[in-house]
Amino acid sequence: MIHITVSQEIRTVCPNFIGAAIQAQITNTPYSQGLWEEIDCICQDYKQWYTTKTIKTIPSIQATREIYKLCGKDPSRYRPSAEALIRRILKGQDLYQIDTAVDLINLASIACGYSIGGFDADKITGNNIELGIGKPDEPYQAIGRGQLNIQGLPVYRDELGGIGTPTSDNERTKIQPQTTNLLALINGYDGRKEHVMHCATYIQDLLKNYANSDGGQITMF
Repeated sequence: MIHITVSQEIRTVCPNFIGAAIQAQITNTPYSQGLWEEIDCICQDYKQWYTTKTIKTIPSIQATREIYKLCGKDPSRYRPSAEALIRRILKGQDLYQIDTAVDLINLASIACGYSIGGFDADKITGNNIELGIGKPDEPYQAIGRGQLNIQGLPVYRDELGGIGTPTSDNERTKIQPQTTNLLALINGYDGRKEHVMHCATYIQDLLKNYANSDGGQITMF
């Protein structure tokens, strides 16, 4: 079991932080029609409910943006991933289709408004992960973006360095088609425990429906 801690520097800027983690043995697939039917439904709902301006009022997104500012980052330049995904929907752009494990995490992020880190747990170095704040010139290879300036971003680190921020996860520990050991981390900067736990349960249900056909173990903590 991976042990996850929250640093004092995060507790100082966000004393109400609530996190949840789901670790699961999965069978990843290139595409799931049923999952994408759910994604298409929520995309249509969001187009009726929000605009690119009003999504900033969603409590989970609003809280993440505020933490960015307190940590020293501009959330309009380095957008949290949940906000970026929803903005794509509202601008009429297609969501990226990656693979089933990544796609279901993106669905949960859209549905709950939380930026959710998704990792291949077998690529994490050591048994400890800590949530801290990015340092000046700290190396970080973001997925599909190259070197990312994570100074002032909340960042999860294993023994080798950063693996995930709410803006982008790291290439080193990313989920791939052959991933069988998944770790998802939910960032509840709004402090709403019930909402965070609902999101964690939702991810568990998605995993059971679309990525856990062999009945592998799913653990929430």
